Amino acid sequence: MLMFKFFFLLFSFLFSFNSYSYWQQRVEYKISIDFDHKNHQFLGEQNLKYFNNSKDTINKVYFHLYFNAFQPGSMMDVRSRSLPDPDRRVMDRISKLSKNEIGFHQIKKIEQDGKSLMHHTQGTVLEVELAYPLMPNQSTDFYLEYLSQVPVQIRRSGRNSKEGIDYSMAQWFPKIAEYDENGWHANPYIAREFYAPWGDFDVSISINKDYIVAATGILESKKKVNNKNIWNFKAKDVHDFVWAADPDYVHDILKVDSENLELHFYYQKTNDEMVSNWKRLQDDTADAFRYINKKFGKYPYTKYSVIQGGDGGMEYPMATLITGERSYPSLLSVTVHEVLHSWYQMLLGTNESYLAWMDEGFTSFAQNITFNNEFNDIYKLDSKNPLEGSYNRYYNFIKTGLEEPLSTHSDHFSTNQAYGVGSYTKGAIFLMQLGYIIGEEKLYSGLRRYYNEWKFKHPDEYDFLRIMEKETDIELDWYMDYWVKTTHQIDYSLEVFEKDKSTVSININRIGKMPMPIEVQVIYDDLKSENYRIARGEGEFGQGDMSGATKTAALKAQEARIDKINDAMLEKYGYETNQAGQPVLINNDQSVRSASTQTVVQQETITPQYNGYGVMQQDF
Repeated sequence: MLMFKFFFLLFSFLFSFNSYSYWQQRVEYKISIDFDHKNHQFLGEQNLKYFNNSKDTINKVYFHLYFNAFQPGSMMDVRSRSLPDPDRRVMDRISKLSKNEIGFHQIKKIEQDGKSLMHHTQGTVLEVELAYPLMPNQSTDFYLEYLSQVPVQIRRSGRNSKEGIDYSMAQWFPKIAEYDENGWHANPYIAREFYAPWGDFDVSISINKDYIVAATGILESKKKVNNKNIWNFKAKDVHDFVWAADPDYVHDILKVDSENLELHFYYQKTNDEMVSNWKRLQDDTADAFRYINKKFGKYPYTKYSVIQGGDGGMEYPMATLITGERSYPSLLSVTVHEVLHSWYQMLLGTNESYLAWMDEGFTSFAQNITFNNEFNDIYKLDSKNPLEGSYNRYYNFIKTGLEEPLSTHSDHFSTNQAYGVGSYTKGAIFLMQLGYIIGEEKLYSGLRRYYNEWKFKHPDEYDFLRIMEKETDIELDWYMDYWVKTTHQIDYSLEVFEKDKSTVSININRIGKMPMPIEVQVIYDDLKSENYRIARGEGEFGQGDMSGATKTAALKAQEARIDKINDAMLEKYGYETNQAGQPVLINNDQSVRSASTQTVVQQETITPQYNGYGVMQQDF
């Protein structure tokens, strides 16, 4: 009995040691700011309870100070001026900012549980030495005081946008960096993406009484003190908080009872056409939510705000900032795109600095599927190929020679074009081609399963892939390795040649370095047709090399199907060997093929269900 207990304990220890247990950090913010709209500055007080749910002991923490990027000589400034194709919104504008136009965070005080802390600011990163270590499964309280200045609107956050919105307040507070199994992610803010821990926000904004404030979360109270209103918003289970303010905002509310949702719209009455567009937008946004909830998973919050502001379109929890002076197709497009980011980034919180293709690509895919099913009277997409434009854009980009692997850090692409086409376009094609490999039904059931199992968490590409493998019982690592980690291309040729009047030979040749299952459709003179699927796109008519593939039940079923097709073709047409000793088909059936006409042979597109529609709106 003693020996049994020993082995049982040893086994339990080894199992525990080798098993993977997911964890993530958590934070609770309580922020109060006193806003001076004449000087575009605010004083901030910030209480932050930080939960260390890791197995690691933490001796220092990091905060992002995003406003510091908007200063001459910052990494964002230098990066923009060194790119061959800089963002037109940035260009060299940061280098020309005066002292009263720049952005900054000046940290006046930081404490841990009442004890003053040593800290150091380097660009957009605040490094803080703890007074004592934060042990695993423990929490600690931080207190910060700071003075901040809102920069002139250049990128995402800022004042006095080109459309006349006074304040677009994104990345406006010292935000604690993410710590995960790979350590701290205290990357300098250079261009675009964000990654932060989940938590709760309690935010109070004291601002001149003339301003209307829109924000993440639920408005808990609004009270007047002297010449200011104090707006208090609360949001649970989010990883960011955005707000905007303007004295001329119109605020419309649409209740969508079927979805347990309130939609809020904030915009200016610039002209009659704009007002008409924003009124029309409201019902269409409700329709979009209804469709997306069914197709991709239920939106878990009770509020979403569409806010005029920013410099294009950018997603935030429970809200988006978008420019509003657009044609209606453009206005609806950017709104649907940012709404879908509630699924792909705001709820499935990938590290978008490294996985922008999962953030933007998945959103772009879902956007165009939504367009095709709900708004095709506006966008007039090919119902069989609603992502056709994405393929066309990708094909054209390949010719430039600028493509880089999707695994490239979002700030480290050599060109903005490579980032844009990679993240938005090639990322969307990833899902569309995955649907071709595993089937459209499994694609959508897998996407819903992925959402339900990983919402409010930080999944990576392999978490997604494992979900799809569980859903289909098909090994898919090869697809990820080729499409994401390389720039190998899918390229096949189809050769049809006539040996004599009774013989037609068909050769399929892989030209590109990336293998792919392919489908071939053969159409005969009598218009009868036969479809053939070739596994991994190698060999001839099902004789493909399956090396490296797990022989799962699904793949075996596929192989059985291919073998059945081959047997049928052998019986009907027979084989002969070419000079390489490989089998080729011979058509000896005179009743099917007449000598006076030519047999028609066509190759189906790589993605017969839907080929891709291009990205209508980009927010990078």
